[in-house]
Amino acid sequence: MQFKWKLIALTGMMMQLLTYANAQQPAVIPEGNVRFTVKEAVDYALVNQYAVRNAKLDELRQLAVNKEVSGLALPQVSGTGTFQDNPIIQKQLIDASNFDPSVPKGTLVPFAFGLKYNAVGNVDLNQVLFDPSVLVALQARKTLEDLARKGVKKSEIDVKTEVYKAYYNVLAADKAQKILEESVLRMEKTLNETRETYKNGLVEKLDVDRLVVQYNNLKSEVVRIRNVREVGLAALKFQMGMPMKQQLELTDTLSTEALTAGIDDQQGFTYNSRIEYQLAEVQKKANEYNLKRYRLEGLPSLNAFGQAGVSRASNTFNYFQQQLWYGYVAWGLNLRIPIFSGLQRKRKVDQAFIEVKRSDLQLENTRHAIDLEQTSSSTNLRNNITTLENQEENMALANEVYKTTNIKYKEGVGSSLEMITAETALLESQNNYFTALFNVIISRVDYLKAYGKL
Repeated sequence: MQFKWKLIALTGMMMQLLTYANAQQPAVIPEGNVRFTVKEAVDYALVNQYAVRNAKLDELRQLAVNKEVSGLALPQVSGTGTFQDNPIIQKQLIDASNFDPSVPKGTLVPFAFGLKYNAVGNVDLNQVLFDPSVLVALQARKTLEDLARKGVKKSEIDVKTEVYKAYYNVLAADKAQKILEESVLRMEKTLNETRETYKNGLVEKLDVDRLVVQYNNLKSEVVRIRNVREVGLAALKFQMGMPMKQQLELTDTLSTEALTAGIDDQQGFTYNSRIEYQLAEVQKKANEYNLKRYRLEGLPSLNAFGQAGVSRASNTFNYFQQQLWYGYVAWGLNLRIPIFSGLQRKRKVDQAFIEVKRSDLQLENTRHAIDLEQTSSSTNLRNNITTLENQEENMALANEVYKTTNIKYKEGVGSSLEMITAETALLESQNNYFTALFNVIISRVDYLKAYGKL
């Protein structure tokens, strides 16, 4: 039977250690290049990101604290042992006439109480029978665990938000790079054709120089976008908790249809859909338990105690010999009744009551903040989608203008200045499109977070 209970205790301890290790250690990182969709990137971040791992450790710490609180209701057993050597035993004066009537009264003689060596060993037991503070602490365990779990959930939502933004930011940079590289190839082809035309004496060198300037500007823009993409990928790895040296390839695609899909499907929203509101509610409940604890401190507390031990005293150090030890046992009840504490308990109750009222204000403020966030994110998303659609149309028109101008230039009825102007307008429309695309990405993630959809 003892072995069975030891095995159960060992199993429980091992499970705790494994849980701690899982929260502390990141997932195994695969070697070589990894290919992630946005969902896979989010799943990876929820395991490896430092904020989430830290929040999980906070949750484990709260579980450990709750087990400590549970121990307050269990018997408290302690053992002590004392050995005392008295080289000089304290003496007291006593009236010898109290022991011998023949001795004149007032005859004082020194008398030593005690022996040179004393040894005492005892075991103390204390059991709480009724203690309001312990009772409230036991009741509050589930609430505090819930608060820690929701802290983990909030960290996960924050990580999701940043990973989504970083992931789609890299995809936007990829799309911009692809468009700009096509423009570079197109401009390079036009420049080569113009140089051949210049060799034949049909255009001026000024026309070639203008195209060279524009061509170099486009290549510089491609380099800038590549740098943006590299920094964006590093930011994504950081948000995921992935080492910078790990090779990462993104497999999702980015389209206007995907960014604008499902933005009106927000039926059935309640404030409890937001983790911030859930945290505020649980925090209020925890503050209410704190108030209850201080209020109940005015009630009596009752403890049971017991003590058992052995002692021995001797003038010679012969404790390893078979000599008699004297045992003793005592038990009883200890009732503590608070009478007056200098109004300190009353002041603690007042402070805890204020914290509960502050929690009510926090809930109200959270509701207003959620309303504002939803209104702002909805407006921003719709405006940004409209801007994106307009910029997409403008980019298509600018591309048509460039094609038409290019045809006219090749046929000799257009000038290089018109070509430069058309190319500049196309590049500007592309930059405007990239900016609008990025704004839609950010506002869409903020919109989904505002409605508790992440």
